[in-house]
Amino acid sequence: MIEIIDIKKHYTTKGQEAQALRGITTRIQNGEFSALSGPSGSGKTTLLNLIGCLDSASSGSIFLDGKNLVSLTKQETIKIRQSKIGFIFQSYNLIPVLSAYENVALALEVQNMFSKAEIKHLVYEMLKNVGLEGYEKRKPSQLSGGQQQRVSVARALVKKPQIVLADEPTANLDSKNAETILHLMKEHNEKQKTTFLFSTHDELVLSFVNRKLSLRDGLLIADSKAQTNGE
Repeated sequence: MIEIIDIKKHYTTKGQEAQALRGITTRIQNGEFSALSGPSGSGKTTLLNLIGCLDSASSGSIFLDGKNLVSLTKQETIKIRQSKIGFIFQSYNLIPVLSAYENVALALEVQNMFSKAEIKHLVYEMLKNVGLEGYEKRKPSQLSGGQQQRVSVARALVKKPQIVLADEPTANLDSKNAETILHLMKEHNEKQKTTFLFSTHDELVLSFVNRKLSLRDGLLIADSKAQTNGE
């Protein structure tokens, strides 16, 4: 479970302080398929980055399985990111010089827990699961946007993370590819009970999630459960 308690985040630019998050408190239960929604500047990506240990809060606490992420050392946050959290980004964030296989394999290699044979099996299996069998040797420049995002999804899921954080994952995709990607993630959520938390303003994404947390001006203004189209 993720427990967020009075999280605040402010930035100072040219002597001016901007409040990105103004004291958010909520819980994300294990196995949820949820989304943070709201207009640009509402704080949804900031909150996602704090949960993912990609940024640090100004005050407040974020507990993951009882451990306060805010008080961890740099090495401890790296270990959490590598072992428990998968990331899916709007711009894919694939390494251009690496093949699809190598991009996905890297998520396992950094953990130093798997043999080369194990990595090969897991990566080929995951690329097959996301519909990229036969594309293992292709570099990102040789793949369409939809295919690149599938590689990104495979990279996030291959290490069997406890949580997947997806920041605007459909923003650069057409509706057909977006729906395919969402079905892949929903299926994984249902089979593996992996927790998914999206940052989005895409109505298609919101139609798939079971819970929507609405943010505005750094505040949580609504929290609702929904019937989904992604069943």
